[in-house]
Amino acid sequence: MFDILMYLFESYFHAGRYPNSDKLSRKLSAAGFEDEDIHRALTWLSGLEQLNKANYPSTINDSDGRFYADLEIKRISFETRCFLTFWEQNKIITPVEREMILDRAVALNRDNLPLDQIKLIVLMVLWNQRQDLDPLIVEDLLIPADSSRLH
Repeated sequence: MFDILMYLFESYFHAGRYPNSDKLSRKLSAAGFEDEDIHRALTWLSGLEQLNKANYPSTINDSDGRFYADLEIKRISFETRCFLTFWEQNKIITPVEREMILDRAVALNRDNLPLDQIKLIVLMVLWNQRQDLDPLIVEDLLIPADSSRLH
């Protein structure tokens, strides 16, 4: 499924939006993706499209921190929780966006999601919520977590 999300971002980022489910399903099938993966990705994207900042309590923005539920700890690695905390503390994401990211991560129903997969979820959530993404944010999300950077 993550290959499909990357394909969508690479193929449709500059267009600003990917096609509706029926057309997208045909395009993904033509691109060689398996039907089961396409179905999972479309289901996940449907949940992504339903995310709305207004559906989250505004008090989230006033909180000083976040305690993770047992299920979230099971689904999301410690490294990922640190990454999300760092991004939130540095105002790269808002607390509501953090909650959206967690929602989509937990929806995958997989344990111990690695940082690279969470970064792709972050990218998809931000792309879905914002008109313009800072190129530096996009670059940081696309660089593999275990790669060493040269400065």
